This record gives sequence, structure tokens and C-alpha cells, in this order.
Amino acid sequence: MERSDLELVVAIRDRGSLAAAALALDVVPSVVTKRLGSLEARLGQRLFERTTRRLSATAEGEAVCLHARALLDGFAALENELRERQTQLNGTIRLVATFGFGRLWLGPALALFNERHPGLHIQLTLAEKLPDLGAEGYDGAVWLWAPQPRHAGDWVTRRIARNQRVLAAAPAYLTRRSHPPDLASLASHDCLVARENSSGDEREFALWTLRHQKDGSSARVRVRGPLSSNSGELVRDWCLAGRGLMLRSLWDIAPHLASGELVRVLPQFAMPDADIQWIAPWRPKTPKRVRLLIDFLVERFRNEPWKGAGARPS
Repeated sequence: MERSDLELVVAIRDRGSLAAAALALDVVPSVVTKRLGSLEARLGQRLFERTTRRLSATAEGEAVCLHARALLDGFAALENELRERQTQLNGTIRLVATFGFGRLWLGPALALFNERHPGLHIQLTLAEKLPDLGAEGYDGAVWLWAPQPRHAGDWVTRRIARNQRVLAAAPAYLTRRSHPPDLASLASHDCLVARENSSGDEREFALWTLRHQKDGSSARVRVRGPLSSNSGELVRDWCLAGRGLMLRSLWDIAPHLASGELVRVLPQFAMPDADIQWIAPWRPKTPKRVRLLIDFLVERFRNEPWKGAGARPS
């Protein structure tokens, strides 16, 4: 028996006549008569006694209707479950992010997103160097800049949040060495160099490009100092201990600035192109789960929550 057969016998049983069943099924009465006759012939059983005055189910018809109703209820429950699954996010999202931002801000945000969409499985990898996203099967990366693709159309990017890298030092260092009056004077200070997210030449990281936040002019200054590391967290700790000046993202040090543990140096300058970006391999259609995650992250970081006094991710 097919589902349409089940619906036919239940409609006849519930409506009490072939004409009423035809109306409920939106067909002409002759179609109901023909389909019922064909079904009874296949089963070898008479399901309904039909006279000019009344229609009643036989014992076999009652048994068929009883099971038919249970089966139809099962079909309806299954379809409802499938519709619910379509409205819920499911599947896996594979992401990669820089260590510092990934641990401090992205990780808590992903936990909240997963709480809202428990059917998702999120895999976050923290890395120092941006991998080949497409070749390694990543849905996207949350990175502190958008590198140039090798070929046009290789990647799609979207800014997740604005960010600035600013100059900072501990009050103890500035008491000992004084505030630098201009960019050129940085060359004579102990500058702490972070060599994060790349395996490039150390000289690349010791050349700081800074932009004046009012007139937009920029300048480059080569810095030096006794301490450098590929760990931005270690460089920050050295700076907090008064070991020198550093150039660091606001998302990392805003709480220390708010508490007075660190002080902005030359506050009219900041490093450009340090915005937090979503980077993904190009694909004809982005899965819904990924699109909703991107929108969630943009909304989550729209107001740069690290700028709040004493801000830490919640």
C-alpha cells in the first residue's frame, strides 16, 4: 500500500461517504470509487460495505484504517522533524585564527554562537601563519590583516572589526627613559618587537609604519631593542614589566591602558591596516551556517568591546 492509499481509506472512514471523501481529497467522486475498487482488488478484501443509503467499514476495513492512521501520524511526525532540522544549523565549521585574538576574543564568541546553535560542531585551529584555506579544508579564517591572494578571486574578505595597533609602555619604563617626543626618537628607545604570524626577516618586524590619526600622514621608523619574540603575549608581558616600548593591538592591551598598567606613547599615531578580517576561499555559495557565523561575529565585535574600561570577553 502506498501513502495515497492510506489517506484514501482514512478519508472514507472519517467522512462517511465516497462523495465527502472525494471533497476532502480534492478529486471527483468517480476517482475515489475507482481507487477504492482497485485497492480492494489488490488486497483481496472488501474494506467498505456500500449501499445506496450508507457506507460502513468491514472488520478488515476497520483494521486497515486503524493502522493507516498510525502510519500517517508517523509520516507527519517525520516530516515535522525534518522541517525542524532544516531550520536548525547543523554540520561542522572549520576555522583558523591568530593565537592572541583567537584565544582571548574569538574563542568565547564561538562558544556563545555554539550555545545558540547546539547542532553545530565548531573546530578552531590557532596558528601563527595563515594556511592554504581551500587546500586544507577550512571554511574561513579570522585574521589581523588580509594578505594579497595569488590570483584574483582566490579569496573573499570581510572586515569583522576595526582595530588599531598603538604604542604603549609601562609607567616605570617612561619614568626611567622619558616619553619619546616624536617618531624619530623611537630609534633610541628599547623597543620590544613581536614577530607574530610570519616567518619573515626580523628586520621586517623592526620597521614600524605609523599613521597620524588626524592628518593621515604616515612615517616609517626602524626600531631596535634587546628583546624580541614570536609570542605577542610574551612581548606584552615584557612591556608590563617595564622592559621597553611596544606596538600592540588595542584588543589585547585596552584593559591594561584602562587600569594604568600601560600608558599610550605618541597617542596621535597608530599602525594602519590592523583590522580584524574574515578571510575565506572563494566558493559559488557559502553555506548558511558559515554566513550566519560571519554575521554573528560582525555584530559581536561591531562596537569594539575591548575599548570598554577593563573590558574582557564574557
